[in-house]
Amino acid sequence: MKEYISLSHGSGGALTRKLVHEIFAAAFDNAYLRKLDDASVVTLAGGRYAMTTDSFVVDPIVFPGGDIGKLAVCGTVNDLASCGAEPKYLSASFVIEEGFALGSLRTIVSSMAREAREQKTAIVTGDTKVVPRGKADKLFINTTGIGFVHKLLDTKKIRPGDKILINGPVAQHGLSILASRQGFEGRTSIKSDCKSLWGIVKLLLQEHVDVHFMRDPTRGGVSAAANEIAQSCGFSLALLEKRIPATASCRSLCEILGLEPLDIANEGKMLFFVGESDAPKALRLLRSVPSCRQAALIGEVLSEKKSKVYLETSAGGSRVLGMPVTDAIPRIC
Repeated sequence: MKEYISLSHGSGGALTRKLVHEIFAAAFDNAYLRKLDDASVVTLAGGRYAMTTDSFVVDPIVFPGGDIGKLAVCGTVNDLASCGAEPKYLSASFVIEEGFALGSLRTIVSSMAREAREQKTAIVTGDTKVVPRGKADKLFINTTGIGFVHKLLDTKKIRPGDKILINGPVAQHGLSILASRQGFEGRTSIKSDCKSLWGIVKLLLQEHVDVHFMRDPTRGGVSAAANEIAQSCGFSLALLEKRIPATASCRSLCEILGLEPLDIANEGKMLFFVGESDAPKALRLLRSVPSCRQAALIGEVLSEKKSKVYLETSAGGSRVLGMPVTDAIPRIC
């Protein structure tokens, strides 16, 4: 029986992992790609640089808290930041559907330019393609980013006892997209957390916090990111549900729709794996940043070598937090 691509292959969960491993990683196998991090670290002219690429197909292209242009810059910057790299240069390529309003394009390009300037990152090259009406959905953006690595991070540096921190509430981006797409009334308080994170990463590195690894939990949310990290480092992780921050609006919408907040995409959050003794310092530094007042210590690395993720529930029980399989909210980035 023939197999076909489904929207769930783009969820960031189990089917995405299967697609990447069996199709792309198998074909392109090399030492850089094998790590399957958000960016690869290469050595150029005696220095270490991180390189990443991403494509953005979000629907709708404008949403509370951002638009596809801001998202493209923030998403690329954050993939570099998760590798301890200061973003320096970006490329931007546009696939534009015939009939797309020039005014809307100007607004989105201005949004990209503004975010790039704020991050002191230059958009140095790009490309445009126009396709016939109905052959794309308004606008797709592809980016590549290059950044200078300040500290080498690796899942192999994760050790039992390391603490897991996050810089704020989960699920805001995915639920903002869903509420906008479906026109849910009374849900305007849910805004995307779309934000560049190099600033807080730089703060922790400058203050010599013992950070071992970072990952921004985008597609598939915290569930997917935590499972990927557990499988890569070989240790099991324990997360504490009652410590994982989420806004009342997000919790309410998830309860109504039967969604797991930890499966929902974020675009302004980072998971930090920090040495046990430095965790209080890291948390204090994060909370000193106005946008990270709700930063929290949400779990730890166990000595168990089963690559599982356990969730200690608010009710006092414990369950395995698996990798998401289906895509509850497709096209969120």
